[in-house]
Amino acid sequence: MTTHHRRWPDERATDELRLYREFLQFLRRTAVTKVDGLRHALATAAPIATSPRMTALGVIKHLTAVERHWISNVGAGAALPSLWQGSPDPSWDLSDTDSPQAVIATYEAEWDRSADALAGKSAEDLAADGKRTIRWLLAHVTQETARHVGHLDLLRELADGEVGE
Repeated sequence: MTTHHRRWPDERATDELRLYREFLQFLRRTAVTKVDGLRHALATAAPIATSPRMTALGVIKHLTAVERHWISNVGAGAALPSLWQGSPDPSWDLSDTDSPQAVIATYEAEWDRSADALAGKSAEDLAADGKRTIRWLLAHVTQETARHVGHLDLLRELADGEVGE
């Protein structure tokens, strides 16, 4: 398993927006670490009978869709294609070309897009939709990412016994 550099946010942080961004980045890197190093068969396995679409790669694809929707499209007003348009939510679905490396690279590219979307914004600024603050968007994406990192903890342990942060 390759370890991606993760760093806890500054414990004496006073800049709220920076703290949100740092916690989100910590969780993103944790998610990637949970998938990195898994063979394709294990990364695409759905070991939970009651959640037959939940795979480690599917979680990463879903998190990519979450970032694109909430930060780029809702937050910055971009008109990027939705990755979860449809029912059931297709962001969990895998294609034949999805490999751990490709899915992780797409997720990491979305981080850059998110950073660009938030550039120059403050926590109290309204998102492009005029309904929510940037503070709310970052808190929402952070909680969504944290929730799914918990799923990845379980999926990784079921895949190859790897535990820990």
